[in-house]
Amino acid sequence: MTSISDSFQTLRDRQQCALIPFITAGDPDLETTAQALRILDRNGADFIELGVPYSDPLADGPVIQAAATRALQKGTKLEQVLEMLQVVSPNLKAPIILFTYYNPILHRGIKPFLKKIAAAGVRGLVVPDLPLEEAEELIQTAASFGIEVILLVAPTSSKDRIEAIAHQSQGFIYLVSVTGVTGVRAQIQDRVKDLITDLRNVTDKPIGVGFGISGPEQAHQVKEWGADAVIVGSAFVKRLAEGSPTEGLQAVEQLCRELKTAITESLRESPSLQEVR
Repeated sequence: MTSISDSFQTLRDRQQCALIPFITAGDPDLETTAQALRILDRNGADFIELGVPYSDPLADGPVIQAAATRALQKGTKLEQVLEMLQVVSPNLKAPIILFTYYNPILHRGIKPFLKKIAAAGVRGLVVPDLPLEEAEELIQTAASFGIEVILLVAPTSSKDRIEAIAHQSQGFIYLVSVTGVTGVRAQIQDRVKDLITDLRNVTDKPIGVGFGISGPEQAHQVKEWGADAVIVGSAFVKRLAEGSPTEGLQAVEQLCRELKTAITESLRESPSLQEVR
């Protein structure tokens, strides 16, 4: 499977902005998760971020927290998620980025954890509660398994810290568009545009913006500000959870198409803004 970095280089050569949907594994069940991965892959996702359900998701707002709780109540465990991925990932064009907190990694051991997720086809890893100062071991070990560790830049990060994170982050830089957890926002903060500029001044690595994109209009705005990728989570998670699994999958497919259109074409009209990651 193509690496995160190589996939971004291909997109840059084509002057295309990437779409990165996020869904929570096991909500409403792992069979639906597998179908959602295939649907997202067929309908414009360039990468797919898959969240491992966790009991104390500090970075996530109510929509994704609720999804994680439902998945855990169903008995979803990391090993089951990886078994599902091992079957699905070989047939996906979009590289899988796993989103997990650091405790499950420490519990299993860094090297055994990375070996397992690499065997399942994971190519990127986001660990929101991993401090930059403690990331080196994970980054170096992950590289030996062909996995790129993607670090987050917050709106409150100083220029010195932005530069340090940009230097260490692999694959791309995950720019958080809001201060606080994921959740509902009415608009993208103008500060994001300045942060993209600050990052461009210190690195040529791709920049993905997340935690604040609700729909096509916001996705288009972030792309116009110069982002290399737009990351959308809660909007997908909420749609997948509404109605029956079939209805949820249909809603996810429609949203994916709308977002892809928004970052590849000019918007003729402004759609309504709803939930965001």
